[in-house]
Amino acid sequence: MIKLTFLGTSAQIPTVTRNHSAFLLNYNSGKSNENILVDCGENTQRQMRIAKISPNCLTKIFITHWHGDHTLGLPGLIQTLNAHDYKKVLDIYGPKGFKKYFELMLKAFLLEGKINFRIHEIEKGGVVFENSDFKVEAMFMEHTAPCLSYSFIEKERRRINLSYLKKIGLKSGPILKNLQEGKNIKFNKKTVSVKDATYLVRGKKITIVLDTKVNKNIEKMSKNADLLIIESTFAEDLKDKAKEYKHLTSVEAAGLAKKSKVEKLILTHISQRYEDDLTKLLKEAKKIFKNSEIAKDFMIVEI
Repeated sequence: MIKLTFLGTSAQIPTVTRNHSAFLLNYNSGKSNENILVDCGENTQRQMRIAKISPNCLTKIFITHWHGDHTLGLPGLIQTLNAHDYKKVLDIYGPKGFKKYFELMLKAFLLEGKINFRIHEIEKGGVVFENSDFKVEAMFMEHTAPCLSYSFIEKERRRINLSYLKKIGLKSGPILKNLQEGKNIKFNKKTVSVKDATYLVRGKKITIVLDTKVNKNIEKMSKNADLLIIESTFAEDLKDKAKEYKHLTSVEAAGLAKKSKVEKLILTHISQRYEDDLTKLLKEAKKIFKNSEIAKDFMIVEI
């Protein structure tokens, strides 16, 4: 199961109910126990405390781009990790140029401490992390700063064909582990093949697209995703402003979800101008893509 907690869903200016962008993805399956933070807007550490999430659980941070509403929470979070005696090596990913900005931030805030960082600058995109259970892909968007989108993609899972095992009289036991690992086994002096005794289940896919104008990479990145989380800073009547600042409207976001054949769409990075009335954005999106929802802080989604 993949659990996603929305820690911040506002655009450039936070509101009473919306903090700056941040998302925590928890994945605990197979050999993996990961808590991945995507972006770290101002006050993210307090959002985590409100959500009862320990900062020490973090294993990786993926930054989309170096604008303040996506990164100003890093100094405070790092200071808190220092205070909590964080022991792991923290892997932090970001677009080209990220390392320089990160090092300048450490100097500016005198954040010398015990934490060990591994900084990964992404220059071309593609698979930027992979283990036996999942991979993370990155692709560049079109914004006013180098900006990445990310897809968390769970690998195919091999499941046991219980009806077949029942048919041949093989009950559950340690021997089934070999089948799950893709190995044939011997039972009653006969070979039980992986092909007959197991089947593959497609893994889940979550794509996060923030701060971009419409571009061909969005559809490529989010194709067949179970969940697309995408910015929707403006309603359609402000499409000229969206174009000027290289952002998306609700109509554009929904259209991209439809073209990409995703299962569910969640709109985020919402402008403060819609704080008192989100119906306009939601109606526009649902007209094009029915399974649409607007994110709110502390919302939890499990797939």
